[in-house]
Parts: sequence; C-alpha cells; structure tokens
Amino acid sequence: MEPQNLTRVSDFLLLGLSDDPELQPLLFGLFLTMYLLTMLGNLLIILAFISDSHLHTPMYFFLSNLSLTDISISTTTVPKMLVNLQRNSKSITYAGCLAQVAFFSLFACLESLLLTVMAYDRLVAICYPLHYLVIMNPHTCGLLVLASFFTSFLTSQLHYLMMSQLTFWADMEIPHFFCDLSQLLKFACSDTSINNILILFIGTIFGGVPLLGVLYSYYRIISSIIRVSSSCGNYKAFSTCGSHLAVVCLFYGTGLGVYLSSAVSSSPRKGAVASVMYTVVTPMLNPTIYSLRNKDIKSALWRIAHRIA
Repeated sequence: MEPQNLTRVSDFLLLGLSDDPELQPLLFGLFLTMYLLTMLGNLLIILAFISDSHLHTPMYFFLSNLSLTDISISTTTVPKMLVNLQRNSKSITYAGCLAQVAFFSLFACLESLLLTVMAYDRLVAICYPLHYLVIMNPHTCGLLVLASFFTSFLTSQLHYLMMSQLTFWADMEIPHFFCDLSQLLKFACSDTSINNILILFIGTIFGGVPLLGVLYSYYRIISSIIRVSSSCGNYKAFSTCGSHLAVVCLFYGTGLGVYLSSAVSSSPRKGAVASVMYTVVTPMLNPTIYSLRNKDIKSALWRIAHRIA
C-alpha cells in the first residue's frame, strides 16, 4: 500500500478503549455521565462567578477561566468518542483529527499556564497582601489570561503545521479514543525526527517551565507562612492554596503517569486508558476540589439556588 499525503486521506480509524461489543454500552454510559458531570460542575463555577459580585476577585476570575478550559478539553475528545460508541463506528475525518490535535494542545497548554498564573496569584496574596489589589488589578489579570491563551494558540498552530506536513497510510488505525499527537507520529510514514524534537522542546517549555513556576511560587508561599507566628494565621493563609495545590498535583501527576505508562508499557491501548485520567477525570474532579472546602463558592451557589426557587 502506497503512503498517501494526509490531505488526501478521508478517514482514520479510532480503535477506542476496547473492541468488546458488550462493553460499548457500559463505556458509553460511563463517559456520558462523566462528561455531563464535568459540564455541570464547571458551568456552576462560571455561573457563580458571573452572578455573585462577592466572587469578582482575581482568584475566582482565574478559576472561572480554568473551568472554561476544563470544559473545552473534555469537549474536544469525549463527544466524538460517544458518537463512535453509539454508532458502533470508529472513523474520524482528516479534518476532525487535525482539529482534535490543534484544540487539545491549545487547551492542555492553556490549563498548564493558568495553573501557573493562579500560583502567582496566591504568591502575591500571601507574600504581599497589602499590595495585592494593586498588583493583581483587572488589567493585569486580563493580560495574564490573554497572554496564556495566545501562547497556547501559537503552540497549537505549531502542532497543526507539523501534522499537515506528515504522510500516513490510508485507513490508518489509531489505538486511542482521540487523535493523540504522539500516537499519530508513531504511525506516520514520513520522517518524524524533527517533529519528535519539537514535541520534546515544546513539552519541556510549556510543561516544565510552568511547573517550575508553580514550585517556586509555593516555595515562596511556604517560606512566608513559616514566618507567621500565629498558627491560626498559618492555617488561614495556606487554606487558600490547598485546592489549587490539589489540582496542580492531579493535572501534572496524571500527565506524568500517562507519559510513564506509555514509556514502560508496549501496549498503546494501556496508554489510551491512562489518558482518560487527564482528559476526562481531571476536568470532572476540578470543580469538586475547588468547591468542597470553599465557603465563598458554596454560599454563591446557595444564593443562586434560592433565587431560582
């Protein structure tokens, strides 16, 4: 079979998580439930931020943007998987595959950068409380989010351009539930050495550097908290960071877990199962983590419920 240029290939085949027909209805119900919970939880946080003036602060502004990003990550991958499960189909068009690569890289990079921005926000709030509202003014907050978005957009366009230059076999089978860039590179016919170097470089810059930024922020935060003599002050200061730290650990922990599982395991399907953690489970859990011990969000949601009732 002759390799065809990607622009001439009409469809790819997404093999999904399992070939067992009996598991398809179970997987459909499971992922539909998780997707709906993701949408509901994150939309409630966005609604609480918009409708409650008490939440119009930098921390909740960044949190609402993170919730929107979580919705976007899940929407990039899960609906197509649900359609394929419902129709017992495994196909995805060339345009759809390319769109998944571009949008997933956009929102994954944006989430990483937003988590770093949120760590910086907590650093300023705890280490420079008297200057917090001056430093984190609405103009600065907007610029930080816009800079994160445009940086992520440029990254996604670079991935898009890399993919458009590759050649593949017609009717290529992808052992994944979405068009994962690393899997596509493994099955490309053309030389992918430059692509692999670029992916390593981009992953180091937009994965490693934001993580270092988060670690540095928490180093400064912990150093500042230690200097506070009051134990009540220690608890109050660090309680505002607990949810963010849990989300950071979940995001980077699952990402690292997927990378290690794909490196250790020779089965691409196991890597696909591991990918569920950061593409579906993490966006679903983030609203719960932020609202579980957050009295402000709970109060805002209660006020919305009473208003509706």
